[in-house]
Amino acid sequence: MKKILVYLLLSIAAVSFLYPFYWMVVASLSPAGDIAGLVFLPSEFTMDNYWQMIAKIPIGRALMNSMLVATITTFGVIVFCSMVGYALSRMEFKGRDAIFYIIIFTMTLPFQITLIPNYITMVELHLVDTYAALILPFLLNSFAILLFRQAFKTIPQSLIDAARIDGCSEIRILFQILFPNIIPTIVVVGILTFMNSWNEVLWPLIVIREESLMTMPQMVTLFSVGGRAEGQLGVKLAAAVLLALPILIAYAFFQKHFIQSMASSGLKE
Repeated sequence: MKKILVYLLLSIAAVSFLYPFYWMVVASLSPAGDIAGLVFLPSEFTMDNYWQMIAKIPIGRALMNSMLVATITTFGVIVFCSMVGYALSRMEFKGRDAIFYIIIFTMTLPFQITLIPNYITMVELHLVDTYAALILPFLLNSFAILLFRQAFKTIPQSLIDAARIDGCSEIRILFQILFPNIIPTIVVVGILTFMNSWNEVLWPLIVIREESLMTMPQMVTLFSVGGRAEGQLGVKLAAAVLLALPILIAYAFFQKHFIQSMASSGLKE
């Protein structure tokens, strides 16, 4: 009975989480008259909402912009944050612990605090309305550094010492020796970074004004609140489905590594 009760509660929780997304997908494929009724299945399935959205906004260009920005940001975070995490975990130098604690402290600061300084920096560097403005401020991530540091601490020091004796440089040790041993952590950092970059709305709204450079979340936000959707809920839901789809696909492919890393990412000293 205890097991049955546990599975029953878990099933109820799963349905409560999944139903809103299910309804969003179904409503985006429903005629306008069926959406207000919150029906479980529409009277007919139609792609009209998607065709209308595509006709009203350059969603394809926005999709490519988001994919480009999120991919470059993810690659940069994996490379640069792993280098910082390796230095903080395996290299000896003065002030190492102080730097680590400062990085941990920055995790408590909301993004809005650095918003104005970052914007002023972009203006001074003449990077407003460029892809660089969307990428550069996010190439270092405190949480990613923490995850990499903890992952490198689980690797035996003898493996690193053997590689140094064989003449490997620190860069080669990092990318050729250690990276194959922390695949789950790399996947987690990659998914979280890609998801955060993909869903970012506030920063693109500030630094991007040209429609040809707008990311998909920015375009969908302006589409929904800027009047182009003309109050059509189905069209707005269609845009929301397209916005969520890449994240779902990425998680579906990498969920095994994601769950494995999150389950074994306890902080160790």
